[in-house]
Amino acid sequence: MPSDLALVTDSTAYLPQEALDRHGITVVPLSVAVGDAVLAEGVEISPKDVAEALRGKQRVTTSRPNPDSFAAAYRAAAEAGARGIVSVHISGELSGTVEAARLAAAEAPVPVEVVDSRLVGMALGYGVLAAAEAIAAGEDLTGAAGAAARRAGGTSGFFYVDTLEHLRRGGRIGAARALLGSALAVKPLLHLDGGRIEPLEKVRTASRAIARLEEIAVERSGAGPVDITVHHLAAEDRAEPLAERLRGRVPGLRELYVGEVGAVIGAHVGPGLLAVVVSPVGEGRVNAASTSSLV
Repeated sequence: MPSDLALVTDSTAYLPQEALDRHGITVVPLSVAVGDAVLAEGVEISPKDVAEALRGKQRVTTSRPNPDSFAAAYRAAAEAGARGIVSVHISGELSGTVEAARLAAAEAPVPVEVVDSRLVGMALGYGVLAAAEAIAAGEDLTGAAGAAARRAGGTSGFFYVDTLEHLRRGGRIGAARALLGSALAVKPLLHLDGGRIEPLEKVRTASRAIARLEEIAVERSGAGPVDITVHHLAAEDRAEPLAERLRGRVPGLRELYVGEVGAVIGAHVGPGLLAVVVSPVGEGRVNAASTSSLV
């Protein structure tokens, strides 16, 4: 990656370490509190730790990075020679992370383009990779941020959870919907819509929900070139077979990645999560992600 532009994201992108290293991407971690301990995602707490805490009925909460964390990352990039920074983050509807980045960007020593991906997980990660590829191809700051916004705008995320209770506790979905799902023993399918987690379909059993998740992923992928991620939390036995079936059913599949979500998202969805991210390769809907240029 050219040294005149730097790329920053947050820990909820869940990019493979190889991709972070190859593109020189800086990751600013969110925090997870388990009891009285406040821990940095991806540094001090793992997905396994969160799954065990939730199974043990421990209180688990999450928080955004403070603006000082972003300010430090931006200063370090500038001191390393960057003349501009692209900073791509989790949906502002789900976290205050992007607002913290904007506050820091306003005081940064070099221009910073902050992109609200309106997504999370590898749905966000694909936007980050698009910016990295644009920078490597010689795009300027605005062009690289636009590439992230376009890729994010064309990317979809669908997921199954064993229970809505963790989302309800974290305030990420309405309590009435959680209670309704519990009362009817519904296994919910959800999706990212307008930067928020919204119900998609109600299915009666886990097996039917996972089968429907597969069908939705195939339908959304179409015939064109597409990248897919299968995410899970403590559910590798579900994720790997689903990935294998998608490999055989998506004709335009370019790359397929299977990865566990990190501690922050894990805290809100609980063990048993199964998610599919579908990201067409090419132009997306640029207006679906929000780009803010701050100097």
